[in-house]
Amino acid sequence: MAASIPNQRILISTLGIQEAKDSSAIENIVTTHDELFREASQTGAPTNPAAKEVLRYRQALQIGFDLVKKDGLITNNHLLRIQAELEQNSAGFRKVPGTTLKDGTGRVVYTPPQDARRIVELMNELEAFVNAPRSAEMDPLVRMAIIHHRFESIHPFYDGNGRTGRILNVLYLVKEGLLDIPVLYMSRHIVRTKSEYYRLLQSVRDANGWEDWVTYMLTAVAESAREGIVTVHAIGNALLDVKHRVRKEFKKFYSQDLINNIFSHPYTKIQFVQEELDVSRLTATKYLDALAGAGILEKMKVGRSSFYVNLRLMAILTAPANVPSPTAA
Repeated sequence: MAASIPNQRILISTLGIQEAKDSSAIENIVTTHDELFREASQTGAPTNPAAKEVLRYRQALQIGFDLVKKDGLITNNHLLRIQAELEQNSAGFRKVPGTTLKDGTGRVVYTPPQDARRIVELMNELEAFVNAPRSAEMDPLVRMAIIHHRFESIHPFYDGNGRTGRILNVLYLVKEGLLDIPVLYMSRHIVRTKSEYYRLLQSVRDANGWEDWVTYMLTAVAESAREGIVTVHAIGNALLDVKHRVRKEFKKFYSQDLINNIFSHPYTKIQFVQEELDVSRLTATKYLDALAGAGILEKMKVGRSSFYVNLRLMAILTAPANVPSPTAA
C-alpha cells in the first residue's frame, strides 16, 4: 500500500511525525498536532519544549532508518546514535547503578542490570540476536517481540529507553525486509493499551509470561498495519483528488513538485515552495495564495510567519483510529 504513493517521502514525513507524537505521548510528552506541525515548519529551533522532544524523535528515526538501509544491520553503535539524537547528549550506556522501574504508586517493580560491564555484555548478546540470519524456527515478528522486551529489560541508557526501543521495533522490520520504508508504527496501539503493555512486560520478568507478551505484540502489529492501510489509502485518495483539481483549475502553475510539497508538509510555507520548486518568493506566494483562495489550503498567520495548512491531509492525520476488521482487511 505504501508503494502506491509515488513519492514515499510524503509518507516518511507525515507518518513519521505522527509516530513521533504517539511514541512521545507514552512518555507523557504531549503536544497537539497544530503545535507539532507548525513547529516542524519553522526554520529555527522549536520553541515549544514538547514539540522539540517529538521532532527529535522523528530525526532519530530518520537517522536510524538511513543507517539500516546503508549497513543492513542494527548495531549498538546505531542505537547509541539514535539515543544521542533523542536526548541530545553522548552519555552512552549506563555506567552507574541506581536505575529502577516503578509503578504508578512509586513502588519498585523491576531493577534492571546495574553493573556497567554486565550492561555491555547483555547489549552485545542482543546485538548478535538482532543481526542473526533469519531462521525458519522463529518468525521475524516473534523475534521483534523478544528483542523489544530484552532491550527494555536491559534498560541500557540513562534516559530515552522507551522511545529508542520503539524505534528499534520498526527498524528491525526494515532490516528484515518486511518494510521498505518505516511506516508501520505501534505506538498508537501502545498508547491505547498502555497499562496492558507495562503489565505484560512485567509478567515476563515475574512469571515467564512470554506467550501473552508475544500475542500482545503481534496484535499491535496487526492492528497497526490495518490502521496504516486506512491512513495511507486516505492520503493517496486525497493526493489524487487535489492533484486533479489543481491540474484542472490552475493549469498555468500545476506541477507534481507542488503537490508533493503540500502533502509532505501539512503546514507548508512560502520558503519551502520557493526552495523545493526553485521559484522566486513572489511566485511561491502566488501559488500558495491561489490554493488558499480555492479552499485547498488554509492560510494562517502566526506572529510574523504565514503557514498554509493542507486541510484534507490534517483531517486524515488527526482523525481517530479507524481499524477495519481482520476479515475486511
